[in-house]
Amino acid sequence: APPRRFALELPGCGLAHFAVGGDAAGARLDPRVAALLGPPGRSYSLCVPEAPGGGCAARVRAARLHQRLLHQLRRDPLRRCQLRRLLCYGPGGGAGGVQRGFLLRDPGDSPDTRRALFSLLGDAPGGPRLGEFVGDARQQVWQSLWELRDGAEWRQVGPRERVLAAPEPALHPVVPDLPSSGVFPHREAARAVLEACIPFIPEAQAVLDLVDQLPEQVHKGKFPVIAFEGLDATGKTTVTQSVSDTLGAVLLKSPPACISQWRKIFDDEPTIIRRAFYSLGNYIVASEIAKESTKSPVIIDRYWHSTATYAIATEVTGGLQYLPPAHHPIYQWPRDLLRPDLVLLLTVSPKKRMQRIEGRGVERTREEAELEADSMFRQKVEVSYQRMEDPACHVVDASPSREEVLQTVLGIIQNNFS
Repeated sequence: APPRRFALELPGCGLAHFAVGGDAAGARLDPRVAALLGPPGRSYSLCVPEAPGGGCAARVRAARLHQRLLHQLRRDPLRRCQLRRLLCYGPGGGAGGVQRGFLLRDPGDSPDTRRALFSLLGDAPGGPRLGEFVGDARQQVWQSLWELRDGAEWRQVGPRERVLAAPEPALHPVVPDLPSSGVFPHREAARAVLEACIPFIPEAQAVLDLVDQLPEQVHKGKFPVIAFEGLDATGKTTVTQSVSDTLGAVLLKSPPACISQWRKIFDDEPTIIRRAFYSLGNYIVASEIAKESTKSPVIIDRYWHSTATYAIATEVTGGLQYLPPAHHPIYQWPRDLLRPDLVLLLTVSPKKRMQRIEGRGVERTREEAELEADSMFRQKVEVSYQRMEDPACHVVDASPSREEVLQTVLGIIQNNFS
């Protein structure tokens, strides 16, 4: 079998790549990886497989199992262990070959950890096999695989295999999968995800019923369409309302009111499901834009760029250097979604944004909470916004007073449509 390659997220948002199996004549293991895999502690790998040829339904099942495992690994008795994100991928890269999972590091090398993992994985049929890493006196690291046989007994399978360094691929391993796991290039890709969710999320059918009433393609009217983007608490609500009042424009939001009642349900789901919901919300809004822009200007509070940037920042592990490079196709607008004439990206300093959030006292989504807790996640969202193309984002500093920001925005609009 070809060697299995892994991308491990290290402290400080770096990534290290290593291989297990295949030809043992590889490079010596990165000392940082050896320290996480070898003694004095013990580490375990859990990567969630997808059923071969299972298509969208298999991706959805794997994503939900991955999320469930994450919640369970954070509970007693396993929460005393260190948890890191781990990706397993084939040496050739390409779409469809990535398994998402975790590295569990037990600094105390307790036998209770393995027993707890056996119990956990025994309750997850079709889930990941368990990999166990062991170091030797020569500072080499080896992996052994465990498998549940006949639903009753855990046994090691196959020979133990040496862990070796692997070259860093040209692109982050998840990038080829993004069009099928969160940054959907057309409506049908997102629709297929929610269709796979109907058996366990009844509201998915209600969303699809609305989507199926939409025409295949819509076109905007003669009036301008302006989208506003930005992180939570950058002033979008205030600015969009003020601009729409000043211009006599219709103000729309994505997701639209007809499905926003189900946001909490989909926000609690994995990225692939959450982003499919928001993607389809954009298509519903596009139909409203097409109708309203025949009569007046249209202002949109968030649109496709938000859907894409949050998916990219969530799925691409590690730091900013691992994002898809500028001009990569993932930053291109979907070919079947109505485009705005202008996209304005509101930005404020992290300190000022936190002050605004603390003053609001409203419930936040999981991703908005992560923006506050994880500065790297926030930076990845911001950089992804700035790399969007066709249409690109026009950055606006929203730190000054409300009146100053409004005048700046109105000036940009006048320059673009005069």
